[in-house]
Amino acid sequence: MNTMKQTLAICLALVLGLMIGCGKKETNNYKTAQDKIFGTSYSIIYESAIDLSEDIKACLNEFDNSLSVFNENSIISKINRNEDVETDTYFETMFAEAQSISELSQGAFDITVAPLVNLWGFGFQNKGEVTQDKIDSLLPITNFLGVTLNIEDHHVYKRDERIMLDASALAKGYACDIVAQRLADKGCVNYLVEIGGEIVAHGLNADGEKWKIGITKPIDDPTGSVNEYEDVIRTGDIKMATSGNYRNYYIEKGGQRRSHTIDPRTGYPVQHKLLSATIVSSSCMRSDALATTCMVMGEDEALEFIENLEDAECYLIIADGDQLKVVTSRGWVQNFEN
Repeated sequence: MNTMKQTLAICLALVLGLMIGCGKKETNNYKTAQDKIFGTSYSIIYESAIDLSEDIKACLNEFDNSLSVFNENSIISKINRNEDVETDTYFETMFAEAQSISELSQGAFDITVAPLVNLWGFGFQNKGEVTQDKIDSLLPITNFLGVTLNIEDHHVYKRDERIMLDASALAKGYACDIVAQRLADKGCVNYLVEIGGEIVAHGLNADGEKWKIGITKPIDDPTGSVNEYEDVIRTGDIKMATSGNYRNYYIEKGGQRRSHTIDPRTGYPVQHKLLSATIVSSSCMRSDALATTCMVMGEDEALEFIENLEDAECYLIIADGDQLKVVTSRGWVQNFEN
C-alpha cells in the first residue's frame, strides 16, 4: 500500500500530471491554495470571491488528526498503540470503505497490512530484518476480519493487539473528497483539488474550459523529476486516483527490486508487469483504494476486477518488453473528451 510518508517525494509525479493548460488561475476570482499535509503537498484551484485557503487548511488539519499514521496524536495512531480512543466520522467512513473493498477484493486490499509494510521499509516505522519466519509471524495478524468497529460506542476492537492499521491507501483520495465538499458547501462550482497526486475536479477552469489532466508515463525515475504524459483527458467532473510501483522502491543486494506495494495475501512486494493503475469511481477515496487493489492484483486480475464493478473504470499501463501497453476497461473512454 501507499504510505503518506513517501508521498512528498513520489506521489505528485507518480501517475498524474496536473492541469495542462489550466489557464489564468488568479483571474476571474480563480484562486490557488498550496501547502503541505500528510507528508505530501496539495494544490487546489477554485473560483470564489473570497479566499478559502484557511478553511481548506483547517479542514485538512482536522482530517490529519484522524487518519494520519505519522501524526502521533491522531485517532488511528492511538488505535495502533491500543489506547482507549473514540473514533470520529472521518475514521468511521474510511473504515467502512476499507472493509468494503477488502471484501470485494477477497483480501487483496487490507488496511491491516501495516506491520508488513513497516517490515519492508515503506511504512511509518523503521525497516526490519526481512525473513520468512518474520513474514509468517505477521501474516496471521494481516486480516481485515480481525478488526471491527462498533459505531454505537465508537471504538475499534482487535482480535490481536498486534494488529495495526494504515489508511494511506485511502487517505489522500478521501481528503480530496472532503475538501471538494467543503468548497461546494462554500458555494464553489468550479474547482480542482489535488492532494499527493489524487484528484477531484468539477466545472471549468479559468479559461472557461473543462479541466485538462495528464496521466503520467511510468518512467523509471526515482527522483520524480521527469514527467511525460501517456495520455491527457478533459473533464468537468472526475474523482480519480493512481497507484504505481515504478518510483517508490529500493534495490536489495543482488539487484532485486522491492516495490512499495505489499500483497497482504503473501506478505511480499508484488512482482508483475503492471506499472500503474488509474481509477475513476464514485468517490476519490474509492478510486484511491481501488488503484492500490489493482496494483496488488496485477494486470489480468485487476482488469477483470474493475470490469465487474458498476461504479469504476480503469486505465492500466503495463510493461510489454521495452514498450508500454495501455489497457482500459470498457467504459473508460465514455467518461472523457481527449
